[in-house]
Amino acid sequence: MLRIGWGSRNIVPQRPAMLMGQMHTRVAHEALDPLTVTAMAIDGGAHDGSDGVILVSCDLALISDDLQEAVRRQVSKGLPSLPADNIILFATHTHTSLVCVDGFYPHPGGDVMTAQECSAFLADRIAQAAVEAWQGLAPCSVGRAYGHAVVGHNRRPVYTDGTAQMYGRADRPDFQWIEGYEDHSFDMLFVWDASGALAGVVLNIPCPSQVDEGLNEFSADFWHEIRVELRKRLGEKLWVLPICGISGDQSPHFILYKNQEEEMRKRRGFSERQEIAMRVADAVERALACTRPMEGEVALAHQVHRVTLSPRRVSRQERDWAEAEHQRAAAQMDPKSWWPQRLQLVVDIFEGRHKPGPVPAELHFLRLGDAVLATNPFELFVDFGLRIKERSPAAQTLLTQLTSGVGWYLPTKRAVEGGGYGAMPAVCAVGPEGGDELVEHTVKGIAELFAEK
Repeated sequence: MLRIGWGSRNIVPQRPAMLMGQMHTRVAHEALDPLTVTAMAIDGGAHDGSDGVILVSCDLALISDDLQEAVRRQVSKGLPSLPADNIILFATHTHTSLVCVDGFYPHPGGDVMTAQECSAFLADRIAQAAVEAWQGLAPCSVGRAYGHAVVGHNRRPVYTDGTAQMYGRADRPDFQWIEGYEDHSFDMLFVWDASGALAGVVLNIPCPSQVDEGLNEFSADFWHEIRVELRKRLGEKLWVLPICGISGDQSPHFILYKNQEEEMRKRRGFSERQEIAMRVADAVERALACTRPMEGEVALAHQVHRVTLSPRRVSRQERDWAEAEHQRAAAQMDPKSWWPQRLQLVVDIFEGRHKPGPVPAELHFLRLGDAVLATNPFELFVDFGLRIKERSPAAQTLLTQLTSGVGWYLPTKRAVEGGGYGAMPAVCAVGPEGGDELVEHTVKGIAELFAEK
């Protein structure tokens, strides 16, 4: 029987801090709801940590390399036998969490925490949760399940001239179609303790937590309501490990049927976040009713692959647009903020002043019985995830994004042809060619786990 443990920490700071996720600087002084890190430790049987894995879900916009390395160093002090690579951090991609990377926003001064202070604060809390989870290891059983709940929607309408626009309006006379597939599926893992009581759930939902992404308060967004609703139905002590699935071109915002959805929510007396929580909880209960623990010895295997991917190419048209947008942005905001800097980088790449090399990516592959979890650091467009899932030899494949690094968006070929935010080189370090490479690396990594004896 596997041993599994859980840990958690509140990561709302006691001082004001900048919020990650928009083009302008925002500062939060209080929390609308808790920002949380949740850790799940899994021991495969060695009992000394050598084959263990710790998954940590963070209510953050991203996981920086520096933050991840700081967490791994701190955890290794307390758990020296656990390989540092076996500590895997995920971001739920809320846009109302702490800025932990220097260079995104100019510091506003005063008592506002710096990015370095936030990173140190987060590393300490995340490491505490991870160690707590390992120290709480106990015999458990695991079951996998699959379901559907409408959470994310493709956010890129396409117009008659072939252009696409993130969050563009669909009531325009030149609106033609929504660019890509909408993935309303989600994968689940249930964990029961030795007495047979449900202890925790892992929810892999393909949508960033961004219903209220423009707030000036700390917030976990819809994951807060999901936790509340699930604990109301399944027990106050239920552990919930959120994972943001592949959803680079999805968000909870409605492009179509916006007015009708709002009317129905008002009739029911729910907020948009509560509506999402109800849909998710309904699907979880439905799946739980027909899910049983995996039988026999449950295989646990983990590999990490460090690969490089082809960088995003820049066309003359993209270069010219970036230069014009840079001039506009620099006149309206601090030129040292991330958006003007990324636009200037596009111009520099095209003109040869900056030559991007292959883009590194840390990929994790975790087998749990006949299920597998595979990660990547990007905001990966849905089509790539679908290709991986359909080729995976696992009975169930959980795919995550925004794991182990800042990968930016990774768009499809049709998205690049349509342009717009999410597909332009200013926010894409890797292009469609690199996406194809990522698919192959991931399919190969998954296959290796199932080829082992």
